[in-house]
Amino acid sequence: MSSKPPLSIVNHDRSAGEETDPRAPLVPAEAHSPATLIRFGAFYLWPMQRLLLQDNQPVRLGSRALDILIALLERPGDLVGKDELMARVWPKTFVQPANLTVHITALRRALGDGRDGNRFLINIPGRGYRFVEPATVSNQFKPSFPAIPVAGQRHNLPAKVTRLIGRRDIVVRLSAQIIGDRSLTVVGPGGIGKTAVALAVAQEVAASYRDGTWWIDLAASENPQHVAGAVASVLGLELDREKLPANLVTALRDKQMLLVLDTCEHAVAAVAGLVAAILREAPGVHILATSREPLHTAGEQLCRLAGLESPPGDCASTERAHGFPAVELFLERTAACIGEFALNDADAAAVSDICDTLDGLPLAIELAARRVSSLGIAAVAAGLKQPLPLLVAGYRTGPARQQTIRATLDWSHGLLTDKQQVVLRRLSVFPGEFTLQDAVAIVSDRARPDSLMVDEVTELVSKSLIASVMREAQPRFWLSHVTRAYALEKLRESGELDAIARRLPDGSKALARRPAAVPMSYEAPSAIASAHGGHRKQVHDGAKGRSVAALRLVAGR
Repeated sequence: MSSKPPLSIVNHDRSAGEETDPRAPLVPAEAHSPATLIRFGAFYLWPMQRLLLQDNQPVRLGSRALDILIALLERPGDLVGKDELMARVWPKTFVQPANLTVHITALRRALGDGRDGNRFLINIPGRGYRFVEPATVSNQFKPSFPAIPVAGQRHNLPAKVTRLIGRRDIVVRLSAQIIGDRSLTVVGPGGIGKTAVALAVAQEVAASYRDGTWWIDLAASENPQHVAGAVASVLGLELDREKLPANLVTALRDKQMLLVLDTCEHAVAAVAGLVAAILREAPGVHILATSREPLHTAGEQLCRLAGLESPPGDCASTERAHGFPAVELFLERTAACIGEFALNDADAAAVSDICDTLDGLPLAIELAARRVSSLGIAAVAAGLKQPLPLLVAGYRTGPARQQTIRATLDWSHGLLTDKQQVVLRRLSVFPGEFTLQDAVAIVSDRARPDSLMVDEVTELVSKSLIASVMREAQPRFWLSHVTRAYALEKLRESGELDAIARRLPDGSKALARRPAAVPMSYEAPSAIASAHGGHRKQVHDGAKGRSVAALRLVAGR
């Protein structure tokens, strides 16, 4: 804090009972900055932050009463007319004077006006109000970051709108982990439910942090370099933009709080740099992040979120299907769209197939459920042979990237390098699992050495576009149903479909799995699949999906 004396904004030469002519306010609203501090009695007010403290504790005050206080403090000592106050607090809205009286009463109660000899504002009957307590204003005072930036709150977490299904065990585990591990990142593909899990964890542990739990939605910032600015804005800090990251870290050094950084993948480098600095310089600050790829910072703990557990695609038992969270989600979202809905044995296999085909991906399951009212369950299951046109019509108020499955995949695809995009679309020819050696054989060419292709495949795994599992001490990879459909579409558009498909030898090493848009056949798994000890679905692709003709069908050609 500067040692320069603050400027008094009360004209002590003017009689307290003298009405003055209208004039420019001593602290005009447009002159306020987040650094502007107004002090009166034991109170500190930051108008731009709408923060009022008394003895460094937040004061509970309604928004209208706070508007009145700010208006009066812009012209302390002056008579501010009732009409002027009502126009300020209720712009373009007609209200009765009684409304103003109600909020003046609330303001007086919050300030303790009239108690213990305190007098802050007086009423001039029939005319208006005057703020009479001496007040000082300074732009030199910058808040040292109050313990609770928003009056009466210790967090800004958004309220849950829908029930979180199938994630309770993960939420409990992560809630315990984030208390001990200062940096935790929930990683997974678009639509897997990272934000919902992070919100549930934050709500569980919010009370554990003295200085609060604060949600920062980074998807709203188009410029990745504004990450530190987004954090500072949520925390109510006005900092020098030229030194923003460093000054932000300095402001957090003595804080004990949880920062939840949601949707980091499009600004991962900037987020990683800021998180590393916070972890190094602010030991009481913990970071919970969501991203489609890890931050790769020292001390980061990862939780790779998988799809909801689904029944086998041929499960025809209603009782058994009900035991899987993917089915539970589908039924709940379907009921929300069409009213009461009960699963029966006739539909159990189709619903199980929908959830299984969609790899338990919550967003895809929700979008599929929304189509039941117009198509019916059987038609939705059949339509998933071409999932991209079917999985549309998300929540109107949701993020644009979650309106359709295509939009979700466009968001991820747009963050890839040109080389990564080439590798992803070429790998879509695999109808099932494949090894790293299989991948290199398909995607490599003379212009791209094998070693570089290994790196690109690894990056796609890191970015949650390729799934992986260890089987017999060897990693095996596959593309989810919707990702493969999207990548095959890109392969067709590139004109490479036929050439890349011919690279698949007869007796491919890839485990057979239902292709993205080839009619399903429940034949026995191939001998190769059996040799590998089975597959997560073990569904053969029937009409030799490895052939060029089948791939053309899959790609919608």
